[in-house]
Amino acid sequence: MLADPEGNEFCVIEPGNRFLAGCGRIGALACDGSHAVGVFWSAALGWPLVWDEGEETAVQSPDGGTKFTWGGPPLMPRTEPDRFAPDLVPEAPAAYEAEAARLTSLGARLLTREAGHTVVADPDGNEFRLLDGAE
Repeated sequence: MLADPEGNEFCVIEPGNRFLAGCGRIGALACDGSHAVGVFWSAALGWPLVWDEGEETAVQSPDGGTKFTWGGPPLMPRTEPDRFAPDLVPEAPAAYEAEAARLTSLGARLLTREAGHTVVADPDGNEFRLLDGAE
């Protein structure tokens, strides 16, 4: 296990790893999370689950590229704010309200409305922002 200067851990994977074949330089962003959060992000992004074994899940764009993976329980206790918080942008700025409703129907919680975006939490409580096109 290695870490960058800020202490963010990363692994260097040996050549020939089939799970990461075709992913490019950053094969996967490994996240702590439940099966439910992997299913949520698959539906939220419209990306297929490319791994769904036991409690472990992974999603990847239909165009390929980096995989986002969740390892399942036991989840680590939260002692600090999330270091990674993605921004989601609706297909069209006018679609913001429909996208907020769709995400909540998938299990997200709308936390706070701020100028230009809403802070949202996925089923595991990981925060992200839904941009309304003003940013």
